[in-house]
Amino acid sequence: MPSVVRRRVDADLGACAAVLAEVHAHSGYPHHWPEEPVRWLTPDGLTAAWVAEAGGVVLGHAALCGREVSRLYVSPGARGLGLGARLLAAVEAEAAARGVRLVLEVKTSDVSAVALYERRGWARRGTERQEWGVSGATEEVMVHRYEAPVGGREAGA
Repeated sequence: MPSVVRRRVDADLGACAAVLAEVHAHSGYPHHWPEEPVRWLTPDGLTAAWVAEAGGVVLGHAALCGREVSRLYVSPGARGLGLGARLLAAVEAEAAARGVRLVLEVKTSDVSAVALYERRGWARRGTERQEWGVSGATEEVMVHRYEAPVGGREAGA
């Protein structure tokens, strides 16, 4: 069944949260499960968001917050279909239209995401230890910082 990447609408949020729960159970993303997943999907500073879907079923999500790629994930059952790359391309195209050079951070242990960004020409700008916390408890996490290629990429590339 063919898939499409399109702008997210409010009616998608429940399905996006359900896919996020699958992703979290499978790979631990997001690192800390949000108390309010729908609110987590609509952070302050949200510029735009997209979903990947096939047959009316949401399979993935990505967001642009200012100049940062955020909330990018794909259902475990839909991995390997190129949806992550297509979602990232949608964010890249929007940023290019706005004249914004994208950045992102990713846990060093998320090797599939690291591979995606590097395949698409993103430049690693550093690796650092960060303290992430919820409810007063913190832990150290290693993250790579990336910057989009100069000139971006064409959507669908």
